Amino acid sequence: MRTSMIPDSDYRDRIKRLQEALVQADIDVLITYSSESEAASSRYLADFWPFFDFAGIIVPRQGEPALVTGGPESYEFAKQFSRIKDIRIHPAFVESSAPDWVPSVTYEDFGSILSSVCKSIPTRIGITDWNIFPHLILEDLKDAAPNAEIIPADDLLPGVRAIKSAHELAVIRKAYWITEQAMIDAMTSAREGMPEWQIEATAHIAMKRLGAEGTSYPIWVCSGPNTRQSLCRSSDRRIRRHELVQLTFGAKYMGYCGNMCRPFVIGTAPPRARELMTVALQGVDGALRDIRSGVPAKDVFQNYHDTLSRYGFEEFTLYGPAHGTGTSEVEGLWLGAGSETVIRPNMQFNIDVWLSDGEYGMRYEDGIIVTENGIEELTTYRREIIEIR
Repeated sequence: MRTSMIPDSDYRDRIKRLQEALVQADIDVLITYSSESEAASSRYLADFWPFFDFAGIIVPRQGEPALVTGGPESYEFAKQFSRIKDIRIHPAFVESSAPDWVPSVTYEDFGSILSSVCKSIPTRIGITDWNIFPHLILEDLKDAAPNAEIIPADDLLPGVRAIKSAHELAVIRKAYWITEQAMIDAMTSAREGMPEWQIEATAHIAMKRLGAEGTSYPIWVCSGPNTRQSLCRSSDRRIRRHELVQLTFGAKYMGYCGNMCRPFVIGTAPPRARELMTVALQGVDGALRDIRSGVPAKDVFQNYHDTLSRYGFEEFTLYGPAHGTGTSEVEGLWLGAGSETVIRPNMQFNIDVWLSDGEYGMRYEDGIIVTENGIEELTTYRREIIEIR
C-alpha cells in the first residue's frame, strides 16, 4: 500500500456525492463491506484496504461517515491510513482466528454505532456489497434497527465512482503504464519450454519494481487447451511452439486497477486461433471507434454483437465489449444490451473482448479514458496477431 497522491478533498467530495444519491434514493444510511480480496468500497470511500480483519463504511444521509473494523491491530492501522477518522471496532469485523487480546478490547455493536453516526436509528438502510455482506453483521443491524427496511443498494456507488477526478486519472494512468511494462517484459522473455508460472513471475517482478502495490486480481498465464477458459490459473504446463498462450495481467497502484490482456504464439498461430484473433481484434477496433461521450452503451454493444454475428461468433463471447474499472477491476458500467448508461467524459473503461470456441480462447484488453472529443488510450502494445519467431 503506497501513500496516495489523491488529496483528502477528493474523498470528501465522494462522500458528498454519495449523500446526494442517498437523498435521491430516500435512504437514511449506506453500509458497505470490504475484505482483503474485495476492498473496493472501503478503498474508494476511505483509502483503507483491510487485511486479516474486515471493514465497513457507514455513510449517513447527513453528517460525517465512520469506518468500522475489528480488533486493536486494524484500529491502529486504520488510524494511520483511513481518510475517515471516526473509527469504530465491531466484533463481527474481526478475523476468524482472533486471539485473546491483551489488554481486552471494548467493542461496539450497531445499536451504539448507528445511534452515534446517524444521530437516530434509521428507518431505511441501504447495503452495498450485498452479495458478500455477512449474515452475522446483517443480524446485528436488524437488532439495532428492528423497524428499519434493509435493502440492497449496490446501484448507488457505481454512479458516484463512474466519473473520475483529475487526481484519480493521474493514478489510473500510472497503473496502466506499469501494467503495460509488465506485459512487455513477460512477452519478450517468453520462451518455448517455459512453465506458465515463470512467465507470470516475470510480470510480478516488473510490477513491484515499478511501484505497484500488488495486482488488480490474481493474474495468470495459460497455454494450449487451458486458454479456452475465461478464468484460469498459471500452472506447471510448459508452453509449446505453434500453440496459443494467453497473458492476463493487471497492476494495482494506489488502490486503482490497471489491466491488459494479450494472446500470442511462439511460432505460427493455428488457423482456427488466427481466425478467432482476427475477429476479436475487429471487436476491439469497433469498441475503440464507438465509445464516445454521449453514446448509449447499448449502441456500442449492438455494433459489437453485429461484428461477431457476421462470422457466426455471437455465442463465443460472455458479455459486451467493455466495462468500467477503478478501485475494482470491474466497477460496473458494463456496455451490454440492457444497459441504460450513456457514456460521459472522464469515465474509464477496459475494452474487454473475450472469445472462445471451446478449443481456443483469447482475450484482448486495454484501458481507455473517455474525453470530451474522443478517447485516451492507456495501453496499446502489440494490439495485433502476435507471432514470435
